[in-house]
Amino acid sequence: MPADVLLKVFKTLTDPTRIRLLALLEREELAVQELTEILGTPQSTVSRHLGILREAGLLRDRRDGTHVYYSFALPPDQAWQDAWALTRASLADDPDARADAAALAAVLRARAARTKEWFESVGPEWDVLRRVFNDDAQRARAITKLVPKGLRVADIGTGTGILAIELARAGLSVVAIDHAANMLAIARANARAAGVGSRIEFRAGEATALPIRSGTIDATLAHMVLQYLDRPQDALIEMARVLRPGGRVVLVDFVAHDRAWMQQKLNTRWQGFSERTLRDWLARAGFTDFLFETHPAESRGDDLPATFVASATKPRARKRHA
Repeated sequence: MPADVLLKVFKTLTDPTRIRLLALLEREELAVQELTEILGTPQSTVSRHLGILREAGLLRDRRDGTHVYYSFALPPDQAWQDAWALTRASLADDPDARADAAALAAVLRARAARTKEWFESVGPEWDVLRRVFNDDAQRARAITKLVPKGLRVADIGTGTGILAIELARAGLSVVAIDHAANMLAIARANARAAGVGSRIEFRAGEATALPIRSGTIDATLAHMVLQYLDRPQDALIEMARVLRPGGRVVLVDFVAHDRAWMQQKLNTRWQGFSERTLRDWLARAGFTDFLFETHPAESRGDDLPATFVASATKPRARKRHA
């Protein structure tokens, strides 16, 4: 291997702070402020080491509003692969690595708690806030992906149950899931008032840990949900798990945008998604037959980005031939 590559590898991985950063970023996408909290290191120090790692080609970064999130991108060069494998193995019994892992878990719990608390607090006002999503048009587009009638579908992140109610009215059997207790209470009341309570089963749960048995759902629908998740790709893996072979996932959300005001007003975690990102995540989750269509914003009162409807299929098991 070239001497300059080997020298770069050694120089980069001889600093313990950089090793700790890479170990964390291999596990989770994190912002500078979160890394500072986990490591107990000044922000200037963390930023300096991130700059070195970025220059070495070891980081991916993603700007989301006022924050930049970093993740580990291990180069394909064998020198980097071998060096990091040895480094990772050396962290197994390292006390700093164990402490960092515990601090990371605390940061992720705090993230989830903030999102849940926000939804708990806005529950009664959600139907007003959600108008920014142009719900009526988007729900109609999403529902057209879920024919014929009689399917058993999961409405993930049901909120106040507006979409679940429309799905039930369309003749579908619905499992409606949300992590906010007061949202579920409002959704149950709305479903009873609409006369479709018997067709909807409400369950408390997370999009990344669905309270549904594997292979029991015909279609999963996530309407304006991915943008609130820390790891949307993990939610797609969960959707694949609960779907029957041949089942369909349907996603409605914003196309990648730069409207920082939406993050502040609506407490979103992601500023939309590109077709390429979704295609990659869905493929990694095992989906095929990817479809993606965009729709321009229909509201003239707000500076809204375009939305998309994406769908993909869980492959059927291949028949074995003698």
